[in-house]
Amino acid sequence: MGIQALHAAATGMSAMETKLNVVANNLANVSTTGYKRDRANLEDLYYQHDRLPGAQDRASEPTPTGISIGLGVRLTSTQTDFVQGSFHQTDRELDVAIEGPGFFQVSDPSGQVYYTRAGNFNINANGYLVIGSSYTGRLLEPPISIPQDAIGISISPEGIVAVKQPNNTQMTQVGQIELATFINPDGLLKLGENLYQETDASGSPILNNPGQDGLGLLRQGALEGSNVEPVHELIELISTQRAFEMSSQVIKAGDEMMQLVSNLRRY
Repeated sequence: MGIQALHAAATGMSAMETKLNVVANNLANVSTTGYKRDRANLEDLYYQHDRLPGAQDRASEPTPTGISIGLGVRLTSTQTDFVQGSFHQTDRELDVAIEGPGFFQVSDPSGQVYYTRAGNFNINANGYLVIGSSYTGRLLEPPISIPQDAIGISISPEGIVAVKQPNNTQMTQVGQIELATFINPDGLLKLGENLYQETDASGSPILNNPGQDGLGLLRQGALEGSNVEPVHELIELISTQRAFEMSSQVIKAGDEMMQLVSNLRRY
């Protein structure tokens, strides 16, 4: 008596603990550039069927219901919500936000290509656009070199990068920013540092210029903020905490029932 309730409640506490970790990470990244919130997905476990629906009763009639007792809950996945985050105007030439679907492509020194929504670019010592610091940043792909004498940089909504140089009244095009999209962006692997990695679940990247084939347009002088809504996350935090407490109360009730049984005496 109570053993099954103890195990079911324990799975509930474990699932709520994991969900709490997901909510905590969302709240911690409420100000992270380009961050996309995660959601914990739960499912019920197997059922113990003492009587199946439709079984014949004493009158040889099918019963309308059965007797099934669930064995608890478990976490099935964490799913990323790629809803557009709000824009923050920075007026910095090398800050670029994506309005709509798509990812910037960046390459590691090892040659591995990653994907990001964060468009806070810099120029490294060799004159190339990078994500991150100018010394350890990852190169934007395809590479775009900015001349040393450039006195102004323009990035069009379609991703055309042009520079203004001394003694030249015309802007000079120096590169084209490409965006990547995926059939299943939920299948991308989160690596931290605002980076995603391609997986078998995400499929191969589909590359094109901004504004084409459903890809978003670029907005120079702005950054995409996190899509975390603090009020929503706080509600999730409260409901998760209460669910954890209720599961702990079930464990307490199951323990008390077992204690009563173990204290029975024959007179």
